Amino acid sequence: MEMAKDLAEFREEVAEFCKTGLPADIRSKVLLNQHLDKTDFVRWMRILQEKDWLIGHWPQEYGGLGWSRLKRWVFENELYRAGSPWLAPFGITYVGPVIYSFGNEAQKQRWLAPTVSHDIWWAQGYSERGAGSDLANLQTRAVRDGDHYVVSGHKIWTSMAQWADMMFTLVRTDPDAKPQRGISFLLIDLKSPGVSVRPIKSINLVEDLNEVFLDEVRVPVENLVGQEGGGWTYAKFLLDNERLISAEVGKAQRLMAQLRFFLSEIRQGSVALVETQAWRQRLGELELKLMCLVSLCSQMFSELEAGNDPGLSASMLKIVSAELLQAISGAHVDALSQAGLSFQAEALVPGDAAPLVAPRGAAGAVGEYLFGRVYSIWGGSSEVQKNIIAKAVLGL
Repeated sequence: MEMAKDLAEFREEVAEFCKTGLPADIRSKVLLNQHLDKTDFVRWMRILQEKDWLIGHWPQEYGGLGWSRLKRWVFENELYRAGSPWLAPFGITYVGPVIYSFGNEAQKQRWLAPTVSHDIWWAQGYSERGAGSDLANLQTRAVRDGDHYVVSGHKIWTSMAQWADMMFTLVRTDPDAKPQRGISFLLIDLKSPGVSVRPIKSINLVEDLNEVFLDEVRVPVENLVGQEGGGWTYAKFLLDNERLISAEVGKAQRLMAQLRFFLSEIRQGSVALVETQAWRQRLGELELKLMCLVSLCSQMFSELEAGNDPGLSASMLKIVSAELLQAISGAHVDALSQAGLSFQAEALVPGDAAPLVAPRGAAGAVGEYLFGRVYSIWGGSSEVQKNIIAKAVLGL
């Protein structure tokens, strides 16, 4: 009970801080789902680090606060409910913990501090054509040449690589080994000769995804993290961290609040949609699903806190969270469609003076719906997660 009380007090502390500490211009962009630039992300994450919260989940010996997974989950949910931007995980959640867990002392000294300060922006070089959910099939090659690796290949769906300084990358160093055993984990400077980044325009008209081409890029051997051929182990460690933060309860709560706003603004005849039986039932169903997600999260984190393996909870969590976020954004679009739906893309540009053709926030809601198709793909697609569950539970 004391632990629950402590968490409740911490949740309130985070909520109060967000009221004044989260810059109003950044919060407004998030609530309207408008475009954020790199400076928005970096400014907010540096504010959080001034509170020692950004890497609160890191061990104390590396500058963190040693938070439990549950406390970190509470922290991020409260941020997202309040209108915080996504805490870009590439440095603080992905590569940072890999480096302090598996890297040598020189790598820790070189990379951890600038990762926390965001003087370095990281990208994740995992997916390739034909090697997305099936990472063991990756083909990017790294051939040892003296004190360098020469890397050639192609990465795709690389989020925010247009801003990145470095990319932590899975490469194949031994083509003759079994697929998982021939993979290594390299840190590649994206300013190196032979690197080119090409943006991919997404369905929501944003260019945050990229292709990264590596043409005989020379990477110092000192940028190999851990053992050569050990990359699969480090990749699984990283993906486990990714899936544990996949349940964006705070974001779901924020989107539910926005849905209620749309339903109160849009009318069916003389009656607001929120007062109609069909929409009241739909709202109730979504609220129940959100409660189930919170319950599943609580169960999983309780297992983790007890030192137990949560088993299939991470896979179930990924599926339930993705489906709920897509269902809420789908409800946004259905509500907005009552008056005729349009995607006013210019309204997603902060400061654009074009008159709105729908309720405030509508353009962002449509953009979120389009972007949200990715929730059931990234971090291990829903189909892959269902296969994991089917194999473990049903023996298929």
